Amino acid sequence: MPATGHLLGLLAALPAPTKTGERFWSDRWRSSGTAYLLPVNIKAPVLRSLAGEGTALARQVLSAVDEMTPPQRVAAGEVIGQALVESDHLPDLKSQVIGELWLRDLELTAWRVLHADRRSDHPAGRKAFLDAWTSV
Repeated sequence: MPATGHLLGLLAALPAPTKTGERFWSDRWRSSGTAYLLPVNIKAPVLRSLAGEGTALARQVLSAVDEMTPPQRVAAGEVIGQALVESDHLPDLKSQVIGELWLRDLELTAWRVLHADRRSDHPAGRKAFLDAWTSV
């Protein structure tokens, strides 16, 4: 599913969860107030997503975003944006803007993964949809 690949791509843009990326993940955790997206908590869903099953990761992402207060979201966006500015060499854009765009993209992509999964394999639902639209 393309949305699952995009979700993984967004995570791949962040510092890797290695010793060198440890500070980023720690700062992101403190700023956001949520541990949902710590590498230890998303490792299994990330690995399942790499195998094509992205719903667990998408649910984890939406839980993390839902848990953040507006100030925490701003603070997390700043940490994320700073990491992206450094890695993507985007000095002409404010890190807060980049971080907020990244968070919005992550959130919407997670929604797409869940929404597409919810309706993709239900023949009765597809038939009801077709019947409703053909009778209009």
